[in-house]
Amino acid sequence: MTKALYTAEANVAGGRSGRGRTSDGRLDLELRLPKELGGDGEGANPEQLFAIGYAACFGATLALIGQRGNLKADDAEIDASVSLIPIDGGRFKLGAELRISLPSVTGEQAVELVSAAHEVCPYSNATRDNLDVALVVNGSRIGRS
Repeated sequence: MTKALYTAEANVAGGRSGRGRTSDGRLDLELRLPKELGGDGEGANPEQLFAIGYAACFGATLALIGQRGNLKADDAEIDASVSLIPIDGGRFKLGAELRISLPSVTGEQAVELVSAAHEVCPYSNATRDNLDVALVVNGSRIGRS
């Protein structure tokens, strides 16, 4: 295995109704079931954390790809939704939607940048063929993967 450039470490005690902490102490969160799943909704949940991580990673990837193509993409804003979807046998799967606003490029450039970012973003690569990801660029759906 290739040597990692960075490794995040976290500890969770108590699952969805516990506490999560990163080893460096920067995150220390109460975890709670959302109200929609019967919880009190008073803490963070894994889907929220995944949505933040995916949006942040995708935004950084867009900026990098834009820079390589001499396009301004570091002003992108991304709204991410991560859904917990029931499937057969009492199991669940995840679904995601990224709604990307790229104000400094044309519509065609925005679609090209988002498509390229989706090919190389580590979160996109991790989710590919594992969950549906819908991409919406400047209000227009460009696809699912």
